[in-house]
Amino acid sequence: MAVDIPAGALGRAVKVGAIDKELKKLWEADDASSNASLMNFLVYTEEPDQLIENSKMIVGLTQEHACRAVLIGMDRKNPNPDIQAWVTAHCHLAHGKKSICCEQVSFLLSGRSVGRLRNTAFAHLNSDLPLVFWWQGEISDLFEERLYGLLDRLIFDSTSWVHPKENFEKIVAAREETGGHMVTQDLAWTRSFFFRLAIAGLFDDPVAQRAFPAINQVRLRAQSSQRTSALLLLAWVAEMAGWKWKGELTFESQEGIRIETELEWDDEGAPIGLLCLESPDLKVCVSREAGNSHLCQSLCAGDHKVNVSGPADEDVPADLVASQLSRGGKNSLFLRVLPRFLELL
Repeated sequence: MAVDIPAGALGRAVKVGAIDKELKKLWEADDASSNASLMNFLVYTEEPDQLIENSKMIVGLTQEHACRAVLIGMDRKNPNPDIQAWVTAHCHLAHGKKSICCEQVSFLLSGRSVGRLRNTAFAHLNSDLPLVFWWQGEISDLFEERLYGLLDRLIFDSTSWVHPKENFEKIVAAREETGGHMVTQDLAWTRSFFFRLAIAGLFDDPVAQRAFPAINQVRLRAQSSQRTSALLLLAWVAEMAGWKWKGELTFESQEGIRIETELEWDDEGAPIGLLCLESPDLKVCVSREAGNSHLCQSLCAGDHKVNVSGPADEDVPADLVASQLSRGGKNSLFLRVLPRFLELL
């Protein structure tokens, strides 16, 4: 069954061969608008009904990140070869006067797809700009070298995967094939950014540092849908602490202390709700209530107590993407933690 895109939902319907001409018309029609672009941002989904939601997401993203957006929906269930295209621009007022606009080109592809994804995507990019590629959903067979070999940054969300181990193997292999050129960003990792900052900040305390070698318990609570987020956070703790994995969720510290990990799933709570590191004389916790935009951070070591708050990570994937684009970076810590995470996985 063909996917039905309502008229105007993705902008002006155009023929593929006339895309550049139609984009030019957008700017000729409005002298008060200025075209801005710092990157190519390509969003790919094999759930074509997601195209309209992705277009809405781009409206918010372009307020802070000027780009040429290319949205691709691949309808692999429809055997009839076809390609539909739309163009539009998202404009935001600058200094109360001139509009700053970002172009968006959308495609809906169906039928035999070998080579069509790559050819469609790269034929309509600004060639001088970096390419950020957000792959939504499972990593399918269309993720191949002639596609990922041209990416500057690959964004994905492992929490949405049914088969995370197999998908990570594909991404690791892709990085090796491209010599590490492609920066990889898992939104499951991004979800714990402020949790990691908070834990690290609490252990700047000299009292916590002295008690750290005696830690023997880790408690972690998250939504069951955030399993990879939780395991990535646990892998980060183990990697930073230099703990050895002993199987299941048990570690051994550098001092030979056995460390037990307790994982609790709470679907009514925040995506990541709690991380506590405990020893006989120390308890360090970072927690978050569902819907709260702040983290509660606490340290208790006898009479020495610290209680502070700090920002929490975004919950919506599009907001996580925007946060990551603002921070940039090569994401080297994620790559360092990844082998430990794959062991736990």
